[in-house]
Amino acid sequence: MQLQLVSRSISKQSGQKSAWRISVRRIAPYLGIALILIVWQAVVWMKVYPEFIIPSPLSVAERFVEVVQDGRLWMHTRTTLSQMLVGFGIGTVSGVVVGYCIAKSRFLEDVLSPLLVAMQSTPIVAYAPLLVIWFGSGPTSKIITSALIVFFPLLLNTAVGIRAVPAAQRELLESMSASRWQFFYLLEIPTALPVILGGLKVSATLAVIGAVVGEFISADSGLGYLVNRARYDYDTPLVMVAIVSLAVIARLMYGSIAFLEHRMLYWRTYADQ
Repeated sequence: MQLQLVSRSISKQSGQKSAWRISVRRIAPYLGIALILIVWQAVVWMKVYPEFIIPSPLSVAERFVEVVQDGRLWMHTRTTLSQMLVGFGIGTVSGVVVGYCIAKSRFLEDVLSPLLVAMQSTPIVAYAPLLVIWFGSGPTSKIITSALIVFFPLLLNTAVGIRAVPAAQRELLESMSASRWQFFYLLEIPTALPVILGGLKVSATLAVIGAVVGEFISADSGLGYLVNRARYDYDTPLVMVAIVSLAVIARLMYGSIAFLEHRMLYWRTYADQ
């Protein structure tokens, strides 16, 4: 009887600790944001820099309300978001397809690897002006820039994931006379999916960078254009408003892929238990 009471007490304490840890994890991001705002306001109060260089959080908030009310923020956000999403979709599909083909063909890897390594090692800022020259200053060059920066992580992760298929499982399906399609959706996709989704989370944030880089080079709308325009006008609060908007878009993209990963890989939770 006494042992049962001790066991219940320990279980209750462990349950309370788990609940406390979950609560802390939920509020941790907000604590981080609060700490940044406190440090930011402290720097403004100390007057390390003039306020037109580092404006107060209140000034940025007032500028945010102003550009929301006059519609400018939504207009530029819509431009960047639409170009980014199209580029993200193109880069994702092409990266997965080419990565799968490379994983299945060593010859294709030998042919494409010099070009892929050369393009991957070159910063996107270096050849973004060429894309503007070739495809114009419209949305096409921004979409291609975003697609290119998404393409390589998906390609590499797909190739690594497909090649990570255990030989024993492959031999098992071969012994059962499985078709190529059955190999694909019963073995290769489930094995590679965690790696592909991991690359997708990285690519979701990179897609924002690709779209903005194109807008930095040449554009008449978009959040990248807004940053450039505000910088020329020394409108630092507006620059920060645009930067925060980009950070929110990237966080929402990352969170969406993380939610998709949780939904598609729910079976791993039960497998680990």
